[in-house]
Amino acid sequence: MDRDQIKTTFDRQAPTYDQQWSKLGALRDCLHLLLGSVFATLPAQARILCVGAGTGAEIQHLASLFPGWTFTAVEPSPAMLVACRERAEANGYARRCRFHEGYLDSLPAGEPFDAATCFLVSQFILDRRERAAFFRAIAERLRPGGLLASSDLASDLESPAQRQLLEVWFRTMATADLSAEALQRMREAYQRDVAVLPPAEVEAIIRAGGFDAPVPFFQAGLIHAWFSRVAPDTLHTPSP
Repeated sequence: MDRDQIKTTFDRQAPTYDQQWSKLGALRDCLHLLLGSVFATLPAQARILCVGAGTGAEIQHLASLFPGWTFTAVEPSPAMLVACRERAEANGYARRCRFHEGYLDSLPAGEPFDAATCFLVSQFILDRRERAAFFRAIAERLRPGGLLASSDLASDLESPAQRQLLEVWFRTMATADLSAEALQRMREAYQRDVAVLPPAEVEAIIRAGGFDAPVPFFQAGLIHAWFSRVAPDTLHTPSP
């Protein structure tokens, strides 16, 4: 998808997004449970960058676990960012958040972050070099050795076994009360608008973006998640 398509798509979904996917909340909750452990060694006053923050579910989880942390939510969809802010206000941690409408390249430079999250975002970048550049842009916002936790849909869709898993995945998606038409659009999107690559290829892209070898820490169906640290030779953009 191009940037305008992404923005339009998620603006349209924002009002009912959390409700739509609530029946699949166990997948999200398990990922967040492990995320808390991945980030548990960060400083008590850690600064967290959330790229493609959506409605802010991971921010809410981390904010409840680590009361001294602050968060910068980067989200191109205005409607999603409104939902993210409303969630933060309703749960009492909005004062610890900064909300930036736009893409990462429009976020003003500042003090490096201790860690970043990027959940189900890079899969929308179809060009591999652009996808690696996206991860490098995150790496350059982190302090040396800073942590990234990322997730994407990943699978070798040419593999017979993975094609069987894909059918299981679509049956799982159907439990979110998606219509037959919506499921068909999702199937088509996986072929056209979403870069569903084998996990090893996603890991190679993350490494090309300036991170050490990613460590897989979660898989559920087609969702794979990794954590990785900024590689020592990655250049950082100096703070103003």
